Amino acid sequence: MATAPEGAGPLRLGLFGGTFDPPHNGHVVVARDVADALALDQVLWIPAGAPPHKDPACLSPGPLRLEMVQAAARADPRFRVVDLELRREGRSYTVDTLRALAADHPGARLFLLVGADQIRTFEHGWREPLEILRMATLVLMDREGEVAPDVAPDLPGMERALHVAVGRVDISSSDVRARVAEGKDVSLLVPAAVAAVVERERLYRG
Repeated sequence: MATAPEGAGPLRLGLFGGTFDPPHNGHVVVARDVADALALDQVLWIPAGAPPHKDPACLSPGPLRLEMVQAAARADPRFRVVDLELRREGRSYTVDTLRALAADHPGARLFLLVGADQIRTFEHGWREPLEILRMATLVLMDREGEVAPDVAPDLPGMERALHVAVGRVDISSSDVRARVAEGKDVSLLVPAAVAAVVERERLYRG
């Protein structure tokens, strides 16, 4: 359990979740930008186990995604990997993860990193959105105006949401998988250690 140094303010933890199949350089850039902008003590990378809106059978095995996330997280000493969703049985819901992390880090301030595609479904597509807003501050990652103010739902607690500008890196995990399937080079799209896992396990070969 991480704790804030004696005499310092509350521990500031960024929560960065996703399937990370695979994690790529864009993930590293936005996580670092948010950590810098909000003076976060740590960014917790949280690979999803069985996300509610995706078929788990279509994902790479959890242990391999965990290994790739651990490789990507070596890019910054503030990054730490948390595997609680991979260890949890059943579907992975953000609200359950927040409860577990709040219990593990009493007194910490939690910042939940959310992209434009996620915030559009937040009110009606996420479990217990009001409880999420009670436990954490939403961080809307704004890639060159991608997150418009009117996209955010009008819910109690949304007034505390923060817009943070992050570097625009036009990479997606699906693009990486497609390039690998086509036999194309992805060495400039993912950290070298991630590429090594993809090659070793022959992931995404279709």
